[in-house]
Amino acid sequence: MTDPLRVVIADDQALVRTGFGMILAADGIDVVAEAADGDQAVEAVHRTRPDLVLMDIRMPGTDGLEATRRILSGAVPDPAPRVVMLTTFDLDRYVYAALTAGASGFLLKDVTPEHLVAAIRLTRAGDALLSPAITRRLVERFVAHGSGTTALHRDLSVLTPREREVLQALGGGLSNAELAARFRLSEATVKTHVARILAKLRLRDRAQAVVVAYETGLIVPRSGDVA
Repeated sequence: MTDPLRVVIADDQALVRTGFGMILAADGIDVVAEAADGDQAVEAVHRTRPDLVLMDIRMPGTDGLEATRRILSGAVPDPAPRVVMLTTFDLDRYVYAALTAGASGFLLKDVTPEHLVAAIRLTRAGDALLSPAITRRLVERFVAHGSGTTALHRDLSVLTPREREVLQALGGGLSNAELAARFRLSEATVKTHVARILAKLRLRDRAQAVVVAYETGLIVPRSGDVA
């Protein structure tokens, strides 16, 4: 039996923290700490060593973006948890900056209980929490037109032709199962390809791989793709 998934919830609204905590606890997920601002979130990660942090972007004092940078830049002991950003806007400009900082994705605060639980478990398993439509909208707004954030810009020449194909498919939002079906490979082989791509490009997460696919021009956003 595996250990329960350990989560920290960081949000300045007590009602949000309580509601999300009840949903997760009902599904056997252990909420090990709550935080009302970014400083508390970083301290909670130090103290509890969670698997994942649900991080509100907009909080008083130290916001969620700065807290995410601290958590994922080595300011907390290894292994660093995965971070999923919480926002009320699916085109919040801070979401893209959080992804480049290493966050694994984001959720809207009006997410259904079922989606919340499924998304957390998906993220722990290593999948990027980005729908293809939202990815395209983010990229169109912040990559194609310039976001002012620090781009990852990795050199794709280190990848094999198959790895470039897999990265391109990742940028389209495909899961491991969908990648396996597209390339007629086993899921184990797909996971190996993804792991090699992340290692060669020095990326923390599949979410960063999605961003890189667009920033390097491997995928070119089209205006018709934007909702």
